[in-house]
Amino acid sequence: MKDKVFETPIEKQFEFDADVAAVFDDMLERSVPFYKTSQAMSKALALKYLGKNARIYDLGCSTASLLLDIERDLDQEVELIGLDNAEAMLVQAQKKLEVFNSKIELVHGDILEYEYKECDVMISNYTLQFIRPLIRETLVQKISEALHVEGAFIFSEKVISEDKKLNKELIDIYYGFKKEQGYSTYEIMQKREALENVLVPYSEAENIEMAKRNGFSHCEVVFRWANFATFIAIK
Repeated sequence: MKDKVFETPIEKQFEFDADVAAVFDDMLERSVPFYKTSQAMSKALALKYLGKNARIYDLGCSTASLLLDIERDLDQEVELIGLDNAEAMLVQAQKKLEVFNSKIELVHGDILEYEYKECDVMISNYTLQFIRPLIRETLVQKISEALHVEGAFIFSEKVISEDKKLNKELIDIYYGFKKEQGYSTYEIMQKREALENVLVPYSEAENIEMAKRNGFSHCEVVFRWANFATFIAIK
């Protein structure tokens, strides 16, 4: 289903409601440059960090696309758990799981409050940026505590440049990308307004430093396009 959410005037801040959930897969592919490439990178890395009786969490799993991709390539028993606080997203995810006869467990809950079991891999795609900065580090610490030693936290985020001029240039390039995907200038501006103060990105360095402050021995970018980056943090 094609994303037309912002063709009409917005009346509220951005939220993952039923309207967004219905078009979310299309929204991601047309709004996130090289989305499939970064997802493929995340899957490939996740598969390399699985031990025996492995467990993977996807925080903010939305429609469970990545977990389904991982499940297709497994050669061992792995517990796959997707968490999201948007019920509308999980409704769409459940439809996919039924089609593919998937064993993925979906949980409707708050990723800040959920009691995680020990795990090998944590994934978070464009989720941290929606967590208020004051409590974002608390979540990263909680993720670190749940991971086994040498476990991996794989996350993708929109990032900002510490150079203001370059940051504006990267945003302009990104908006050019969105226009190439069929979004109008009006839709782009509408979404930008809806996300104001809802999505709060960090710089690449700030994300890496946050991981290292909260239990990870190493963190680096494994894929980046302009102001979108995929990271891996190793406990």
